[in-house]
Amino acid sequence: MIIGNIKKIIAQSLFKPLIPQKDPLLIGNNAFFDDFDQNKPLEAYSFVVFDTELTGFNPKKDEIVSIGALKISGLKIIPNENFYVIVRPRTKELQKDSTLIHRLTPQVLEKAPYIEEVLHDFVKFCYGSLLVGHFIDLDMSFIDAVTKKIMHDSLENPCIDTLRLAIRHREKETGYYEDRYKMSGSYSLDDISRENKLPVFPAHDALQDAFQTAYLFLALVKKLQKRGVHTLKDLYLAGKAKIGF
Repeated sequence: MIIGNIKKIIAQSLFKPLIPQKDPLLIGNNAFFDDFDQNKPLEAYSFVVFDTELTGFNPKKDEIVSIGALKISGLKIIPNENFYVIVRPRTKELQKDSTLIHRLTPQVLEKAPYIEEVLHDFVKFCYGSLLVGHFIDLDMSFIDAVTKKIMHDSLENPCIDTLRLAIRHREKETGYYEDRYKMSGSYSLDDISRENKLPVFPAHDALQDAFQTAYLFLALVKKLQKRGVHTLKDLYLAGKAKIGF
């Protein structure tokens, strides 16, 4: 009887599905934001501004072809604290599609690492920082898809969208609240940057777009500070534009 029970236990253990283990780096990063204090001055936080270049807008079938990021501390860009990597798509057709938009030829992409080879480094770069992006929901949908697949959990850093901040600022300036179906003017990264008289970087390059977003973020924060936005909580409330996405 005892031998029979032992065999049964061994058989059950052999056929029991393995539960994927969450990556320790991701666990530590996400734990950093437990009970996160949002009431400190904005200068006290670390930000990572990032952008992804994609083969399309559907995270279920499209892929990341590059990631660019930089760090902000004390509301200043940290020199030489950059992250940039070209990523090789697994689908051959997507490699060809990305050539015209991103100027990344199939020959360049063939030599690039796959996302699982560089994702850990990107998460490490973002460790303990707030994430900033322009229409960041799109970028995060792709990052979320790959972190869940490869690291078995989501990247839970709080996110700030410069698009929402720009909309909210324009609403305050004009007194006109946008209708999501009848948006006045352009909210592209380049156009908003020009509107705010900022340097314009080359488009469709992840690191250059990250720098463009960082300049816009700092310019908008400076303007919002004049309106009484001083803490992270203030900034989140300021970013709650009436437009819905």
